Amino acid sequence: MDLVPTAILKVLRYVSIFLITVYFLFACHSSTPTELKRPPLRVQFGSFVGEYPMIIAQEKGLFKAQGVDVEIIYRTYVKLEQANFGAGKYDGGSISLGSFIILSATNPDVQGVLVIDESMGADVVVAQSQIKTVADLKGKKLGANLGGFSEVFVTEMLKSANLTSDDVSLVQSEALEIPQRLKNNVIQAGHTWQPYLSEAMKSGGNILFSSKETPGLVLDLVIFRKDIIQDRPEDVRAFVRAWLQAVSYWQENIQEGNAIISKALNIPINTISLAGITLHDLAENQRLFQLDNPTSVYKTAKIYADFFISSGNLARLPELKSLFNSSFLNPPS
Repeated sequence: MDLVPTAILKVLRYVSIFLITVYFLFACHSSTPTELKRPPLRVQFGSFVGEYPMIIAQEKGLFKAQGVDVEIIYRTYVKLEQANFGAGKYDGGSISLGSFIILSATNPDVQGVLVIDESMGADVVVAQSQIKTVADLKGKKLGANLGGFSEVFVTEMLKSANLTSDDVSLVQSEALEIPQRLKNNVIQAGHTWQPYLSEAMKSGGNILFSSKETPGLVLDLVIFRKDIIQDRPEDVRAFVRAWLQAVSYWQENIQEGNAIISKALNIPINTISLAGITLHDLAENQRLFQLDNPTSVYKTAKIYADFFISSGNLARLPELKSLFNSSFLNPPS
């Protein structure tokens, strides 16, 4: 008669022990703070070929492999997206050095962390077929993205023919607008690059000038906000590592890299080429960020800053040293 109650008591004891154990497991788990997942870095990039390693890093999973989640946003209109950056919509982005100097005037909380490329022929001024030389531009309308590196670039071109901006009519134009504006005779020449150059050439365009003739001038950077740099330095470091890996991958696998970019941007693969551009690796970056280097990024930045002050785009010379942060080019301390 005593066997049944004893068995029941034994079962109840085991059930009680189980429930108490489960309670303590959940209690211990709930007492540990839940680790919040960091939001992805929101990084914008544009249509210039030197910015395309960002696509390869994303598509090949290099960012994730380095431990950082990145959301990349394609930038079509430079002016609009610079305004969006200023409004705080992005954590970082790729940008030309000249445009970065202008951006920093209204957004002092940004820093350049990596020089990604130098244009050595990829930037061009293309003109209507009847215009054969830079001197032929006198009295003509010239398209450029004013208040950025584009204006400096076309000014250098005009100097080569002893002309100034007073000898032409400068027309605000984005690179992607140049082919149609040439076709419609809104302008007679304009600054652009691939894939838009191919479209302009199909309509009889004639290349007048290229960045081959302005060595060291046309550089592009990756920039981040200072709060991101301060609060998420390891994510920025991981981003830089993944970018440099993407550069190496593309250089070693040109055709596959081109195919990845073509598919991601839905642009013809024959308009994607590393001709006329140097993608910078870690060693070159370390050289460019040396203050005493005569071709350092600081020296080139001053060329742009001086130009923008003289043209009225800047009120005062920025503190150039504070605009760049080379700490992500060195091993973590």
